[in-house]
Amino acid sequence: MTTASTVSTRVPEGRYGRSSDERADRRLRITGAVLGAALLALIGYFAYHYVGQNKISAEVITFEASGTAVEVHLEVHKDSDTSGYCTIRSQAGNGAEVGRADFRFSGADTRIDKVVTLRTTSKGTTAELLGCHAD
Repeated sequence: MTTASTVSTRVPEGRYGRSSDERADRRLRITGAVLGAALLALIGYFAYHYVGQNKISAEVITFEASGTAVEVHLEVHKDSDTSGYCTIRSQAGNGAEVGRADFRFSGADTRIDKVVTLRTTSKGTTAELLGCHAD
């Protein structure tokens, strides 16, 4: 009775350096790290320009709606040499927009506390600050 022996074609592990799979894995890790760092740098760039370059910010403190207008109490923060505007809108109970207007802010004050009147086509139930932009 003869015994069949099998010959292994694999090289002994660790004897002849890294396998091609290990080299490919290392390249993929390096490529992933470089792409990840580039993505973080891009996010940081956009975050800086959004936060750092926005020279006017505001918030709605309170609002009071009547039949044809909404009085909105705004608190605006801006650089002393900046002028610009904030856009406010109002919606009816069904979600339809009933008013939208831009309100301008200028002067040397860095904090402006102002009540503005937004005219509406029907009774508004909201006062929403859409954003502020410097000139």
